[in-house]
Amino acid sequence: MARARRKFSEEFKQEAVRLVTVRGVSMAQAARDLSIHVNLLRTWMRTATSDAAAAATGRQSAKSEQAELTRLRKEVTTLRMERDILKKAAAYFARESM
Repeated sequence: MARARRKFSEEFKQEAVRLVTVRGVSMAQAARDLSIHVNLLRTWMRTATSDAAAAATGRQSAKSEQAELTRLRKEVTTLRMERDILKKAAAYFARESM
């Protein structure tokens, strides 16, 4: 039977990264102490460094860009549906007024 996937809060992830970067604990030791896989910690480290680099250069991180792109695509879909409804309503009322 498959194990349930664990979810970690952003605070937990940040503390795990801080444990390695600030305190100087090895990545393997920190992963053992936190009962997580070392590759998971490595991914969090990579994300933290890319977000920090993006913040330092003034760019948005890839994660926030992706979130904005998703939000904009949903908005475009909604606007297209509204436009189509208004076109149909205009055509209906144009026929009715003749």
